[in-house]
Amino acid sequence: MARGTALPGAPTPLGARFHAGPGGAAGTNFALWAGGAEGVDLCLFDDEGRETRCELAEQSNQIWHGHVPGVLPGTRYGFRVHGRWDPWTGARWNPAKLLLDPYARAVDGEFSLPPEVYGHVRDWPEQHVADTVRDDRDSAPHVPKGVVVHDEYPAEEWIDDRRPKTPWADTVLYEVHVKGFTRRHPGVPEHLRGTYAGLAHPAAIEHLTRLGVTAVELLPVHQFAHEDHLLKRGLRNYWGYNSIGYFAPHAGYAARGSRGEQVGEFRDMVRALHAAGIEVILDVVYNHTAEADERGPMLSLRGIDNRGYYRLQQDPRHYTDFTGCGNTLNVVQPHVLRLITDSLRYWVAEMGVDGFRFDLAAALARAGRDGAEQSVDMFSPFLAVIAQDPVLRRVKLIAEPWDVGSGGYQVGAFPPLWAEWNDRYRDAARDFWRGALPDARDLGFRLSGSSDLYAWGGRSPQASVNYVTAHDGFTMRDLVSYDHKHNEANGEGNRDGSSGNRSWNCGVEGETDQPEVTALRRRQLRNLLSTLLLSTGVPMLVAGDELGRTQGGNNNAYCQDNEIGWVDWSLLREPGWRELCALTARLIRLRREHPVLRRRDFFTGRPVLAEGLRDLAWFTARGTEMTEDDWFAPAPTLGMFLSGRDIPGRDERGARVLDDSFLLVLHAGAEPAGFTLPDRPWAVAWEVLVDTAAEQQEEPPGTVHAAGARLEVTDRSFLLLRARPQGPPAQGAVRSVETRQS
Repeated sequence: MARGTALPGAPTPLGARFHAGPGGAAGTNFALWAGGAEGVDLCLFDDEGRETRCELAEQSNQIWHGHVPGVLPGTRYGFRVHGRWDPWTGARWNPAKLLLDPYARAVDGEFSLPPEVYGHVRDWPEQHVADTVRDDRDSAPHVPKGVVVHDEYPAEEWIDDRRPKTPWADTVLYEVHVKGFTRRHPGVPEHLRGTYAGLAHPAAIEHLTRLGVTAVELLPVHQFAHEDHLLKRGLRNYWGYNSIGYFAPHAGYAARGSRGEQVGEFRDMVRALHAAGIEVILDVVYNHTAEADERGPMLSLRGIDNRGYYRLQQDPRHYTDFTGCGNTLNVVQPHVLRLITDSLRYWVAEMGVDGFRFDLAAALARAGRDGAEQSVDMFSPFLAVIAQDPVLRRVKLIAEPWDVGSGGYQVGAFPPLWAEWNDRYRDAARDFWRGALPDARDLGFRLSGSSDLYAWGGRSPQASVNYVTAHDGFTMRDLVSYDHKHNEANGEGNRDGSSGNRSWNCGVEGETDQPEVTALRRRQLRNLLSTLLLSTGVPMLVAGDELGRTQGGNNNAYCQDNEIGWVDWSLLREPGWRELCALTARLIRLRREHPVLRRRDFFTGRPVLAEGLRDLAWFTARGTEMTEDDWFAPAPTLGMFLSGRDIPGRDERGARVLDDSFLLVLHAGAEPAGFTLPDRPWAVAWEVLVDTAAEQQEEPPGTVHAAGARLEVTDRSFLLLRARPQGPPAQGAVRSVETRQS
């Protein structure tokens, strides 16, 4: 093993930063925060894997640093950190283990998990103390390396006017897995499928623009590792919620290579999506890392400063776990908080992304030191830093507002600037359409923006990210096809994944060729999509739900990097699924065209102007306004009136915002039902725009019915009607009102 010499260099910025230097003296500065360490070696690797070590002899405020001339972009590197091995006090330094730079901009190589990768002796006879016995075998041949990249980009690269900057009220989110979206896409060249370049391909972007979504929310793209228990079963971590490199685009999604090429490919993808008017939101996992608990591998932070980077229990040998993944990052430690915020700013300023969805965000908001109470605090250092940061406070911020610890459920509690995944919307929509809501109150709040959760502190309906499905759980098709999870392919005895799915199989478990069951399931899908996309708040679709994608009843496909987890584009060639996709696009278009469907303010139940109607009114199937007693009674049928003449605020030219008025009719009953259309002053007549009883939707103008008329509404169906200023056409021009069948 060769040894080299590092010049003093500089303590900032952290990580590896290449620069040409005066007179063309190119080289790279390396800087690593390792509080409490006794020494740090920089390890450089050539193409044959030969290692050269350079001692970083300079230390400034616990940051070890040095400049190495001649180190160019593409060079692979890691660190070895020296210090005490005393797990009983939380000290786990082990210089035999090569450690990934937390600030590495690119990562080359696959993670494997042989015994050498662990800091302790895994097969120690006394297993209950195995994590306390140091393993001195070299891990370098078995772990990936950081890559020096040329990251001095032109200052004008991501200037603001090149971003779509879609207002929250106009946003439609589309949750996407980078690989799974294009892995089977026939319009994407084979060598690009499953990559950043594949998502940037015109064939992939064309589907997004045809649907009309405004933002892709990408499942984790930070470099991640696969868990040992999955590798032993021949599986892989597919979703990516096992991060180990917070600055590096996951190399497995790159078509061009992994020696820094992934950085440019990711940035080109963002450019292509921006050019199509589509924002890029990253699902980020700063709550834990891939190093798991004390029995996990030593890949990076554990070997750099275990006590600094992780929350430890009162017995510091063990980790505090608010995440269910073995560890929790110690966000109250200033350098850990710096790591997270530096990472976030990097993805915005240098990679061009438009916002973030924070996995288990409640874990990031926990205050308190190790061994003390660590409760969720909305004035925590993490939330305070984000609120005042001039870069981060301007992008979209979405919280998954819970973790697995005590007091971790925080839906409705995050401060202004933040939107939240609203699982209460998910539950109410699912329960209503399967006929399990005890009364109408919860559904009323969810359809109208969840004011009971978010009407405080200056928040708006856009704080509620409404969703029926997400990556975690059933697809929408499986939601109406399975009563029970079927996760046998995961190899965990079907014990993994939630058993409380609020699903209904429409009478038959799994796929069936019974036409009446198939028709009902497709109608239920149309109901769910219509409800989601016409509710007040920010809707989120999951990629493939608009096509009828199925995972065969697997509600936890985190390890299914195969046809189970990938989008099946052949569904577009099948009757029924084509029409479902067309309906989804139509619903999004209606939302885009009508400001009353994407209100920026909560409803008041009062008119905005003296001559107006109430901005929101609720109707029973009898055509009468709902009373307090009606809200507390079972309500399989509900009418929701939205007044286009009573929208608060003004447009960008200062003019009043005026729109059509609409009536949403939701009927979850198992039998057809009559619904009396509200009479004057609500409308003179009503035009049908969406009727989920029909697989093929009418193009406008739709059938017009006189106000006060009684409609026969198909069992389990949804209607969207537009108020007309004049009555129906002359006698004989209106179709007879019949029960509509699918």
